[in-house]
Amino acid sequence: MPSGTINAPLKPETGVVIPDSKLAREVTELVKDTESLLLFHHSSRVYYWGALTGKRRGLHFDPELLYAGAMFHDMGLAPQYASAHERFEVDSANAARDFLRSRGIAEREIETVWTAAALHTTPGVPPHIHPVIALVTAGVEMDVLGIAFSEFTDVEREAVVRAHPRPGRFKEEIIRARRQGPLLPAREFLPRDPRLCLAQLGPGQSAHCLWLSARQRLEGIEND
Repeated sequence: MPSGTINAPLKPETGVVIPDSKLAREVTELVKDTESLLLFHHSSRVYYWGALTGKRRGLHFDPELLYAGAMFHDMGLAPQYASAHERFEVDSANAARDFLRSRGIAEREIETVWTAAALHTTPGVPPHIHPVIALVTAGVEMDVLGIAFSEFTDVEREAVVRAHPRPGRFKEEIIRARRQGPLLPAREFLPRDPRLCLAQLGPGQSAHCLWLSARQRLEGIEND
């Protein structure tokens, strides 16, 4: 990957940085050497959106664990870590678990990162478990679906996207990448018409409905 495109520092006024630790550097190197540029930049933005959300909400969280969860959350989409039978979220979580165990990280912390990766497409549950788990999901929802977009300042949004560019057709590209694994938890129980989704599931499941709508749009694009 070309130098100058990886982990460019954000403006100091954002108040968020990548942890300056050996573990974080090793995470960065592994992910950038394994994932596509699309997924690497997406995962990096997920960390920043999550960390900024945690700062705004006054949550206490370990930035190193948040970074590991954010950077590994899509690792199961890489052929090296994809299994034949597990959801890609579980493959991602297992990759994070194995990596952290090899570095001697405590099992309790590994469990937190595992759960953050495994549940990142299950909105409505993570906020009730642990700040790191909640913030990985919040970061994914912001980057893919634009949830809570208005809660970030112009300075924050511009700094994150400058450091880790987001292509204009990112949503279509990330949904396409995820089609090799289950896109929605229990998606067979969702109505096929996105307009009926909120009526059936309620506003608390709005992210599920946004995922469905994005998938429907992508299927329409690919069928044209």
